[in-house]
Amino acid sequence: MIAAIAAEGSSSLPFLVVGVWVLLLSVFVGFIVIQKVPPTLHTPLMSGSNAISGITIVGSLYCVSVEYPTASVVLGCIAIAMAMVNVVGGFAVTSRMLQMFKAKDAPKSGAKS
Repeated sequence: MIAAIAAEGSSSLPFLVVGVWVLLLSVFVGFIVIQKVPPTLHTPLMSGSNAISGITIVGSLYCVSVEYPTASVVLGCIAIAMAMVNVVGGFAVTSRMLQMFKAKDAPKSGAKS
């Protein structure tokens, strides 16, 4: 694919190389940052990632609605689907984790032990 772009003489090659470089760098930095998060901060971190996925959904909707090439529309639809799965799953897991931290009801004084 890179050879085809270079053969056309398009200026897309530097854009593609920069895009791949940013993707690899963000994956590496993200892995390092998430690895260092203590367990007590995982719930707030998940809420933050849900917000970022919401931003991804908005950007993907824009890519799908504007007249971009077909590949961009297809990738936008895939991004919408994946971000929606992430948001719904993230909220479900966050809700379940918050249920674990709720105070349990104290047993009534007349109840048997």
